[in-house]
Amino acid sequence: MIRHTVAFRLKHPRGSVKEKSFLEAGKALGGIPGVELFEQLGQVSPKNDFHFGYSMEFADQTAYQAYNDHPVHVAYVRDRWIPEVEAFLEIDYAPLD
Repeated sequence: MIRHTVAFRLKHPRGSVKEKSFLEAGKALGGIPGVELFEQLGQVSPKNDFHFGYSMEFADQTAYQAYNDHPVHVAYVRDRWIPEVEAFLEIDYAPLD
């Protein structure tokens, strides 16, 4: 299992229509085949300056790679993520044996 996580901050003002549009568009990622347990998360701690997070799981590396290559993901990154995300931290985890 691989848990893919990303914490991020948008260029848009908090609570804006553009912020809501970005997050709404991001829900499409949860419909990509192989994505399990998709979540959009809001930051509640003052320990960092990220505002949102996405978390999802994949059965294995093959499923994760298929997600990365999927046209919906590629378009989201190109059309929304790159132009609208100000900063992010991506971490991918696998369980320790």
